[in-house]
Amino acid sequence: MKRCEACRNRSERGAPRSGDRDPLLTSPILQEDPQDLPNLTCGICTMFPSCMSLLPRRAEPRPPRPGQAAVVLNVYDMYWTNWYTAGAGVGVFHSGVQVHGSEWAYGGHPYAFTGVFEITPRDERELGEQFRFRQSVHIGYTDFSEEEVRRLVNELGKQFRGDRYHLMNNNCNHFTSAFCLALCSRDIPSWVNRLAYVSSCVPFLQRCLPKEWLTPAALQHSLAAHSRSSSPATPDSQASQ
Repeated sequence: MKRCEACRNRSERGAPRSGDRDPLLTSPILQEDPQDLPNLTCGICTMFPSCMSLLPRRAEPRPPRPGQAAVVLNVYDMYWTNWYTAGAGVGVFHSGVQVHGSEWAYGGHPYAFTGVFEITPRDERELGEQFRFRQSVHIGYTDFSEEEVRRLVNELGKQFRGDRYHLMNNNCNHFTSAFCLALCSRDIPSWVNRLAYVSSCVPFLQRCLPKEWLTPAALQHSLAAHSRSSSPATPDSQASQ
C-alpha cells in the first residue's frame, strides 16, 4: 500500500507513549529550495486525508510594520562552474541583498578596502556574462532607514575587504548572511552557501575560476572609479588649478 511520508514515519515509530509529543508535530519549517522539499503527495492510506495535517508547513510571512522595508536575497547561478560541481550535488551561487531599492553584494580584489558594491536589483548584466539570475528569496523586514543601511554597509565593508575574499571561507554568501542577520535577525537559506560546507568535494575549484568571476563587473567598475579618485593629481592638472 502506498503511503505518504508522514504515514510512513508514523508507522515506523509506532504510537506515541503517554507524555510524549508526536515527532511529526515538531517537524522543522521547510527550506526555501525546491530541491530540499520532501514529497508531500499522499497516496491511499488509512489516515488520508487527516494525515496531511501532520506534514510540516511553511510559515506565512508576516506583514511589515509601518516604516519597515523588505529584505530580499537575490540569487544568481555561476553557470559554467556548476558544470563541475553538479556531480557533487552542490551548486555555486552568487547572492546579493536587496533593500530600499538597491542590491548589495561582495566580491574579491587585491586591495585593503571594502569589496562590497551596489548594483540595480536583479540586473545580472551589471555582474557580468558569467552570472544568471536564479530567484529571489524573501528574508524578512528591517527597521533600518536607507541612510542607516548605507552606514551598515560601510561598517561591514571593514570586515569584508576585497583582499580578504575567499571562495570557500569568506565569499559573497557569507556577506549576505551577515548583512541579513544585521538587518532583520534572519539568515539566508543554507542551500545558497552549501559549497562552503562541502568544499572538500571540489578542492580545485578556486584555482579554476577566472579572476572576473571573483570580481564581478560592477565591482571592477567601482575599483576603476576608486583608482581615478585616489590617484595623485598630475603636474598639468595642478597648474590648471
